[in-house]
Amino acid sequence: PARYFDTKTTEPISFFLSGLEELLAWQPNSDDEFNVSAVPLAKRQPPLYSRRPRTLVCHDMRGGYLEDRFIQGSATRNPYVFYHWRYIDIFVYFSHHTVTIPPVVWTNAAHRNSVPVLGTFITEWTDGEKLCEAFLAGGEEAYGAVAEQLARIAQHYRFDGWLINIENTLSEVAVGNLPLFLRDLTARVHSAVPGGLVIWYDSVLRDGTLRWQNELNDENRIFFDACDGLFTNYNWKEEQLERSQRLAGPRQNDIYVGVDVFGRGDVIGGGFDTDKALRLIRQFGLSAAIFAPGWVYEHLGKENFLQNENRFWGLLAPYLPPHSICTLPLTTSFSLGMGTSTFLDGKDEESGPWYDLSAQDIQPLYPEKQGTLTTSCCLQDAWCGGSSLQLQGTIPPGEELVGVRLFSLQMPAPPKLFLTLLYKLEGPQPDELTVALEVTTWDSETCYEGNPTSLPEPNGRYHPRFLPAPPPSLAKLLAACHRGSHGWTSRCYELELQDCSLRDLSLIVSRQQPSPQETSFTCLLGEVRVLDVASLAASPPQVYGVTASQLWWQ
Repeated sequence: PARYFDTKTTEPISFFLSGLEELLAWQPNSDDEFNVSAVPLAKRQPPLYSRRPRTLVCHDMRGGYLEDRFIQGSATRNPYVFYHWRYIDIFVYFSHHTVTIPPVVWTNAAHRNSVPVLGTFITEWTDGEKLCEAFLAGGEEAYGAVAEQLARIAQHYRFDGWLINIENTLSEVAVGNLPLFLRDLTARVHSAVPGGLVIWYDSVLRDGTLRWQNELNDENRIFFDACDGLFTNYNWKEEQLERSQRLAGPRQNDIYVGVDVFGRGDVIGGGFDTDKALRLIRQFGLSAAIFAPGWVYEHLGKENFLQNENRFWGLLAPYLPPHSICTLPLTTSFSLGMGTSTFLDGKDEESGPWYDLSAQDIQPLYPEKQGTLTTSCCLQDAWCGGSSLQLQGTIPPGEELVGVRLFSLQMPAPPKLFLTLLYKLEGPQPDELTVALEVTTWDSETCYEGNPTSLPEPNGRYHPRFLPAPPPSLAKLLAACHRGSHGWTSRCYELELQDCSLRDLSLIVSRQQPSPQETSFTCLLGEVRVLDVASLAASPPQVYGVTASQLWWQ
């Protein structure tokens, strides 16, 4: 069927639903199994519901369902990718189809990086009025059926909820039922999807007129009270932020203030000035909804996209509290889910462009600049996948080392950790430099390295012990200790900690000899792993009853 498979290539594709009939007729079937997310939502710290301002990204690009609709990837050159997941809390996939089911590749990439994904339910213009009249004025049975279907769709495809966008006027009966519909939908989504969310877009008022408020007020509060949050329109002024904060009370984090990166209309910021809007929003402790950050790709072009993207998010980073990884194992090759070649064990196995967000790895923090260091993505060389993480910088005269924070962590440290690192060092004197990992812990009186007789590190910084060879019991798994090839260097480390809590994982580049000159270098990171030794020793669960379906031989 054309809905599920591309007519030209027969490949499985993601799809949307048009109109009320398609929504009410939807049933899961075997043709759409490719669209079910295979990656559960990774845990994070602090949890999404903690009391701090959040950041929502609403992705709207040229109508949606572009190359990202190909579930098994495509040979797209210079595609759009998003990878600053550590800095955002919610991802919305937006299009103007009635029911936008997020392409599964986005859900997989977001979930791997601890970010929930919402689809969009939208009605607009006169068709929207008719559609709303049909299900809202029809009473409890009619709007209950729509709520039930939307909750079932999110549950079946394993994404996390809905943005509701009613952009047309409503009759008195329809608008009277709207808060009831929102309450019903929110309750059903919460029960069908763990951690599920329903967010309302600031559009219709309680009397049914369509008039964007750019704030929370008495005209639209009834809808905010019926769901998990309000996404405001974009033309707000500072006094509206203040009023919204006051009216929301303890729920101020549930107000997502709209910021249009394209800067259309009378708005603050936009483009590379988007940080101006964020600064104001955060002054009032409100959450932010960044609309169409694909501006970087659409407006500035594909050619220098990665460079421009890092600049854009680097400017916003001071206003985006990142979330931390709280489970092990942590393993990543830094792949963006795209490339100009496919690398395996450091070797270019297949030249040619590819794009598959499901293959995107856990992404690190991307500080655009940390002192003398810049972090970027390198497509020209990688250990595995399509890209590596490139660190470029200088060690200033008289200083011994520079470091960059890769991951923020928040979890109890297991008694024993193994860490592995694959890197490639380039520069005038690479032999004079050492590359190593550093682990920091949260301050604690009880935290020790090794045995209780050793003194705690004053600043909680630990340098894991270099292992020339892995212990025999783990030799197979940690073959990495020897497997550097194609110019890549491989290192294994172990770290024993007692009663500690992990905080950061950083990369340190240091000089072996002090020098009055500055030393410049480029370091490519191909892979980093942090493993809990105890869980490695346990044998993996047996797999039973494997079946294969939907095979197409070419």
